[in-house]
Amino acid sequence: MAAEVGHPAPEFELFDERRSPVSLAGYRGRKLMVVFIPWPFSEICDAEACSVRDNFDEFRRAEADVVMVTCHPQPTTKRWADEMGFGFPVLSDFWPHGEVARAYGCFDERFGVSGRVTYVIDENGIVEQIIASGSLGRARSVDDYRVALTPR
Repeated sequence: MAAEVGHPAPEFELFDERRSPVSLAGYRGRKLMVVFIPWPFSEICDAEACSVRDNFDEFRRAEADVVMVTCHPQPTTKRWADEMGFGFPVLSDFWPHGEVARAYGCFDERFGVSGRVTYVIDENGIVEQIIASGSLGRARSVDDYRVALTPR
């Protein structure tokens, strides 16, 4: 079942760019943005990821952590994270290919990548908001993240 607002987020454990395991359960007690990216080293993905990087301190002040997820293998996530200087984990959902993206309901079967979808998950593991660009060729706006993290 795909992730839905108001319901528990699908659990996951993936390896980050340093081959350390990262799980949703490890973020209990903290708000988390799970940012799915289709193609590292592509113009739109690089711009989106760098926008998250450049606003990371603002997200942390809003008491939110960030993980970025791609269906690419760990050597790719490591090189991408190192070259871009990210301060957040970049997780590999490579094998079983796209399993977490499928669980969240954002895997694009046509291209074998995740869609441009971000899940804002609250401290208890409940999906608060889903931010989607609607197209692999269109970036999400960092302003949508700001709105999602504004207390209600």
